[in-house]
Amino acid sequence: MEKIKITLPDNSVKTFESGTTPQHVAESIGPGLARAVVVAKVDGILRDLNFPMITDNSLELFTGDTPEGHDTLLHSGAHLMAQAVKELFPKTKVTIGPTIKNGFYYDFDSDISFTEEILSKIEYKMKELAKAGQEIIRNEVTVDSAIDIFDKLGETYKIDIVKQINSEDVITIYNQTNFTDLCRGPHVSNTSKIKYFKLLSTSGAYWRGDENNKMLQRIYGTVFHSKDALKKHLYNLEEAKKRDHRKLGKELKLFTFDDEVGPGLPLWLPNGTVMVEEIEKLAKETERIAGYDMVRTPHLTKDILYKKSGHLDHYKDSMYPAMELDGVEYYVKPMNCPHHHKIYSSSTRSYRDLPVRLAEYGTCYRYEKSGQLFGLMRVRSLQMNDAHIYCTKDQFKSEFLSVCNMYLKYFEIFGIDKYSMRLSLHDKSGLGKKYVNEPELWLTTEQWVREALTEGSIDFEEVPGEAAFYGPKIDVQVWSAIGKEFTLATNQVDFAVPEKFNLTFIDEKGASKTPLCIHRAPLGTHERFIGFLIEHFGGNFPLWLAPVQAIVLPLSDKFSDYAKKVVKVLKDEGIRVKLNDRADKIGSKIRQAELDKINFMLIVGAKESKEDTVSIRKRFDGDVGVMKLDDLTNVMVDEIKNRRLTHSKEAAATE
Repeated sequence: MEKIKITLPDNSVKTFESGTTPQHVAESIGPGLARAVVVAKVDGILRDLNFPMITDNSLELFTGDTPEGHDTLLHSGAHLMAQAVKELFPKTKVTIGPTIKNGFYYDFDSDISFTEEILSKIEYKMKELAKAGQEIIRNEVTVDSAIDIFDKLGETYKIDIVKQINSEDVITIYNQTNFTDLCRGPHVSNTSKIKYFKLLSTSGAYWRGDENNKMLQRIYGTVFHSKDALKKHLYNLEEAKKRDHRKLGKELKLFTFDDEVGPGLPLWLPNGTVMVEEIEKLAKETERIAGYDMVRTPHLTKDILYKKSGHLDHYKDSMYPAMELDGVEYYVKPMNCPHHHKIYSSSTRSYRDLPVRLAEYGTCYRYEKSGQLFGLMRVRSLQMNDAHIYCTKDQFKSEFLSVCNMYLKYFEIFGIDKYSMRLSLHDKSGLGKKYVNEPELWLTTEQWVREALTEGSIDFEEVPGEAAFYGPKIDVQVWSAIGKEFTLATNQVDFAVPEKFNLTFIDEKGASKTPLCIHRAPLGTHERFIGFLIEHFGGNFPLWLAPVQAIVLPLSDKFSDYAKKVVKVLKDEGIRVKLNDRADKIGSKIRQAELDKINFMLIVGAKESKEDTVSIRKRFDGDVGVMKLDDLTNVMVDEIKNRRLTHSKEAAATE
């Protein structure tokens, strides 16, 4: 038989018979790899392990602990779950089963209610099917053949999907024993490679996300390459439940929602307002040092402004409907940018004035669909840490990089150790539709951003097709202390809108030029960022950010006068302090302060009153001794002023 040469990632070359599979190559390397490998990349294309290789090629083998391998395990886990459901409940109809971050789900049309007990039965059946070692076989069929296959199986939803596919396209289906599913793949080659999985929860979901369609039942699950990896993930899920910002927001009295106010419109309670103001204070201090000027703009504007900016063309579905007054349509603002452009154009600008940096914590309104609203993470009213920088082309790299470095400073302050900057690029197929039709400017500005990040030694990855409609952008992803990923902020280049607004400056030769505009929001919105911080710190905020920084606990009412003196001294130093002078025992008061996640508990009795001291108990540290009142205020003020992280995330995570 004809021989082929296979080049491995280390550039070594192995010779095999034509038609050999990636699994066979893995077996030739070693039994450990043969067991662990789950998917392959042949000449840069992901393939099943039983894919026959006919000609010379390059080959990469991926185990389940790689992104490619994990995604394959998740995808195959969804199919295994669907097979288990069909075996247990044959009348159930299957729909779609995609992967999601660290998990998968599958939607089913079934008369059976998927209770916790039913989930346990499905999971047990999955284990049986996995241990059976079923071969998973890929087949290519025509659209007509696929319709015929799924018609015989009674899978009407699959037929609906197939009918949306071009009749000339080749369709791939996967078979594992008596189960057939429509799928692009790739998948593991054998169900025995799916070992460590768990079904997590259920929910309702409309077919195709349309509330006019039938409500289906969705089952969520996950799978990992090892028992330890699954165990760690399940621990993090439980920890995430404890840290859920909606749960802690209620317990700590930070924010609330009210039906009579409206969905997605948060009400900040006093404790939450403290956090809003502290973050705003940090941002304003940072921006003042960086040369920004603060501005304010109205909450609504004539439609002509958003027609000029392009928002009505590209963003109308996310805007609230217009209000008509005296024959003119007004919109509540979804963005601050057009207003800032107007402020820039209110004065004649010289090149000597640039860069102009305009900043605002402006309130915006966006019409998120009801099903997309999620606590503080997806809201309809949001206060944005917004700013726009108007600069020359020569100033662009420096300004853009300064914004990125501002992100890094904030990461340090908030103890964000893991982050990613994603350069979102345009897709030329969207020019004139999703993106402004300036192909050369797109390529030029994208290259400028690449160069700025590279020269600043900032790691980034490129993501095509995710740019803003007016230019490339940096999307900032951060991870909380327990590894949960959040989209935090954005840094965008705008080469199109300034010209629409006739924004100009006079250059050194007296000519009129159009500036570039950088849109930036390093802290995103108050809503999303505080939602992140609640989960990141688990409600155990550093002292400077804590709504209540200290609580005074008198041993009895005999020491109330001294306790009130302590409160006054701390308040005079700007420290947020409360007094618990209820007739409870001191142990009960301490327990309540712990539940309220207050950093400093100051206990006062006869000795403290006499010596002008306090006995200090700190969260995570317990009793730390006695301190003079003046010394305590100095310690606390220093910690607050320097915005120190007062406890480790590890301590918070193990609480």
